[in-house]
Amino acid sequence: MFKDTKAFSGFSVNDLEAAKAFYGGTLGLDVGEANGMLQLKVAGGNPILVYPKSDHVPAEYTMLNFPVADIEGTVRELTGRGVSFERYNNDQDDSGIYRGIGPLIAWFKDPAGNVIAIIQE
Repeated sequence: MFKDTKAFSGFSVNDLEAAKAFYGGTLGLDVGEANGMLQLKVAGGNPILVYPKSDHVPAEYTMLNFPVADIEGTVRELTGRGVSFERYNNDQDDSGIYRGIGPLIAWFKDPAGNVIAIIQE
């Protein structure tokens, strides 16, 4: 039934303008607006829908993952743009990168508290 359907992802925020500034300004994504919602335009597929929700509660898991070629450089650049990286169980290095089992990864939050990850390709 959905074999040929192009699916897309979405998540909520409590402040659409703050989300627009963060995703467009801080992360440098192209952000569109339609029907009172945002559309994050990412390479390789359909846009990601960001919708306002007054009683928004951030999920307890990663909502969005960005594969990057140079995680150290990306962490430095985001830190310079005011992004703070999350620390879980003190398993990250000084810059916020987890270097344990699996790929190199670093987590941060958007203004609504949604968890985002950058992952070394």
